Amino acid sequence: MRGIIASVILFALLISVGGCSEQAELRYIQPGSTILAFGDSLTQGVGSTDGGDYPSQLQQLSGRKVINAGISGEVSAEGLQRLPELLTRYQPALLILLEGGNDILRNQNKAQLKQNLAQMIGLAQQQNTDVILIAVPEKKLFSNSAPLYQELAEEYQLIIEPELIAELLRNNQYKSDPIHFNNRGYQQLAIRINNLLKEHNAL
Repeated sequence: MRGIIASVILFALLISVGGCSEQAELRYIQPGSTILAFGDSLTQGVGSTDGGDYPSQLQQLSGRKVINAGISGEVSAEGLQRLPELLTRYQPALLILLEGGNDILRNQNKAQLKQNLAQMIGLAQQQNTDVILIAVPEKKLFSNSAPLYQELAEEYQLIIEPELIAELLRNNQYKSDPIHFNNRGYQQLAIRINNLLKEHNAL
């Protein structure tokens, strides 16, 4: 009987250790390495002034070079076409992926959005680039993030910021218009991403 109990306990411990080993982590970003901030208008910084976009503010906080690769109005299909060249050009240590808001606003197919994001994540991982995924809310008043982002994070074992975009969009003090941030809003996003980098030993 004791042997059976010991075996059950050992099995439970192995499951526990196995689960911990699948915890998403980031590699340390060496000084001189590049972070690629990729996405649409929220990455480009529409609504900000004088370097108030989040990539510029993140560069100041992190001490790492951050490339602003945001294009206002871009949908995920366009992003998927654009990303490979940027990955080749910059060879980033980290990709911050904030894409899909325009797909959602234009009521495009969410399954296709998820597939496009999955392909972007795969492209980065094939190049040995870590990925942080920033979730985007659904097209509803006071909405939480679309579930597909958490699903992708779990499938690809990614670090994810699950709700900050939705939370900031509920607070007028952080917004320049209904769907974009002001400098303070982008600052909050930069601070949160910088904290994620520190929490996961990338800085």
